[in-house]
Amino acid sequence: QAQLVESGGGLVQAGGSLRLSCKAQRMITSVFNPKTMEWYRQVPGKQREFIARISSTKTTNYGDTVKGRFTISRDNSRKTVYLQMDSLKPEDTAIYYCMVPPYWGEGILVNVSS
Repeated sequence: QAQLVESGGGLVQAGGSLRLSCKAQRMITSVFNPKTMEWYRQVPGKQREFIARISSTKTTNYGDTVKGRFTISRDNSRKTVYLQMDSLKPEDTAIYYCMVPPYWGEGILVNVSS
């Protein structure tokens, strides 16, 4: 069964940057390449929030709260999707999840200190 593995989270000061990675394991390239990939985040007790989406043709969409600060990209040769997060704010603190239908990663914590 395919699996998504996130990495790159951690603690950062407000104004700083982090880059999250999400690698699809046990998924063949011909399955990975056509898929739209997405990032979400969730704060405990709140609903999961859409962050960004990238299609197979690299068309991108962003949630309003991160537009202009976050950038999603993908490397099909590595079966990996990235989320570059700049100008981080304390309110960006959350668990971040990648999603490649129908699979979800386990989530990774991003903690932005003020």
